Amino acid sequence: MRIALVSGDGLPTSGLLTVFRNVLQVGRDLGCVDLPVATDLGYAWRPDKAEYFPAGGSRPAGSGWMEVTRRRVRDGMTDAERADELLSIRDDVAAYGSLDVTARRELASRIARLSDAYRAYFAEWLAEYKPDWIFGLNMTLSDAVPATAGLHAAVRDHFAGGRRGGMVFWDHDLFGSCAIHDEETGARIYPERPNDLTPLPRADAHTRWIVISDGLAKEAASYPTDAVPEIVSNLLPAVPRRRPEAAHREFAAQQGLEPGRPVLLDPVRVFRIKGVDVAVRLLAEMKDAALTAGDPVPYLLVFGGLDEDPDYAREVTALAASLGVEDDVRFLDGVPLTSYRDDDGHWRLDEVDLLRVASASHGGVVFTPGVADVETVGLGPGLAAMAGLPCLTTEYDVFEPVYGTGFCRVRMGTSPGSVRNGAVEFVWMLAGFRRDDDTLRAGLAANREIVEDRFPREPWTRFWRELESAAG
Repeated sequence: MRIALVSGDGLPTSGLLTVFRNVLQVGRDLGCVDLPVATDLGYAWRPDKAEYFPAGGSRPAGSGWMEVTRRRVRDGMTDAERADELLSIRDDVAAYGSLDVTARRELASRIARLSDAYRAYFAEWLAEYKPDWIFGLNMTLSDAVPATAGLHAAVRDHFAGGRRGGMVFWDHDLFGSCAIHDEETGARIYPERPNDLTPLPRADAHTRWIVISDGLAKEAASYPTDAVPEIVSNLLPAVPRRRPEAAHREFAAQQGLEPGRPVLLDPVRVFRIKGVDVAVRLLAEMKDAALTAGDPVPYLLVFGGLDEDPDYAREVTALAASLGVEDDVRFLDGVPLTSYRDDDGHWRLDEVDLLRVASASHGGVVFTPGVADVETVGLGPGLAAMAGLPCLTTEYDVFEPVYGTGFCRVRMGTSPGSVRNGAVEFVWMLAGFRRDDDTLRAGLAANREIVEDRFPREPWTRFWRELESAAG
């Protein structure tokens, strides 16, 4: 089958793409998916990702399996005018409940004008690549209603007249569970639930709708659509338990990572709700605790880059400097989907290889959301379990529904005292990991069993077979 991908994140380093990579590999293993995957990363409708709008930034997006488009929308606007209009529409859609009849009518008209341009945009893309199935990641959220409406229309046109295949809407977040607020105004970025202007998947022969958790399925059940989403959980990567290879050693040297010091991974973007500032505060407390105990001081490797949210990034880097850990933190500028050596000879390691670096150093994974009600799964603990690594998390609402109460981890809050206590406990856990403590080893083995049960491969095997059958 020919597969296409549309991502609503507007970034080439989104965590959604790493999960899709794992799912795609199942299809490859079954022999039912061809490469490359025609990919639209959402550059053209996410002006809030200013470094990438409207056709992609300088960061390489190659993965070995993606063929990335850098198309532009033809709507008669300048890039600046379109950016302003898209952001204005996003905010007005979120405030829909407070608009009067006239304002709603005008907003609908503005959306329709841009939707026609995005319909043509996607129609040309589909005509060029002729996919059997298109995966749309997080396209139900209202980041750009005109783009989503245009996509729905273009897909209907493309599969009209008996063509087989269709569109898979794959949602990792929905309206109620994604309570992100504007930092200046405090207003919600997304409405609490869909409204008349937010396109939703519909039950028809060319649409599949899948969500990643029971919670999202329950939320979607109240939406005004005849489509009922299926629950198909995320899929985590296999992490080889082998000695480090040359690429891992070179990467460590290039990053200035001294042998003998544990590497902590923070597998998130540098975005406020992800709590990178909390991870930096944790590192500072762990440094003090490690020095007091005579243990090695950890490094913190943050997956994200500093260009997505520059204001927050400046806060985080200033915090690291003020706490004396700026030399112990590395921002990886976005983790690639496949490890490669860049033109300057520097290794850019993917998620799996970074987990192997952390494992070889007797390190761990920290996952510290700054708010409790935004994550719908939170894959950091799952990645730690797959690699057999110790894990620390802050408390967030869906941790126990996803991982259960028996998951071996250090738990902490975000207050100064809680971070201090969490740091001491995690330093102690890392010491146990270095000496291969029997109790900890059993706990980490149990973590892996939990994660393999919660994120099984079989549903994706079945799903790919169903898509293959439907495509003929």
